[in-house]
Amino acid sequence: MTHRVICKKYGREMEGLERPPYPGAKGQEIYENVSKQAWQEWLEHQTRLINEKHLNMMDPEARSYLSEQMSKFLSGEAFDQAEGYVPPSK
Repeated sequence: MTHRVICKKYGREMEGLERPPYPGAKGQEIYENVSKQAWQEWLEHQTRLINEKHLNMMDPEARSYLSEQMSKFLSGEAFDQAEGYVPPSK
């Protein structure tokens, strides 16, 4: 049976993740409240932020920034965009 959640980004019942994406309380909270679709969208947006803002993931400030942006993105709040990103043409 598929894991279902009330997605905090979309505010409706949707398919959830197969397992928590992180260990600990934060991973469990995401597992219980974020849809598979919202998580996939976050991963794509996170990649754009890392690339366009040239974030060094060894830098604790960069990791903190991404964590903050993840919380905003998944909660439906205003979040930073990757300036200069141009979606691929179809």
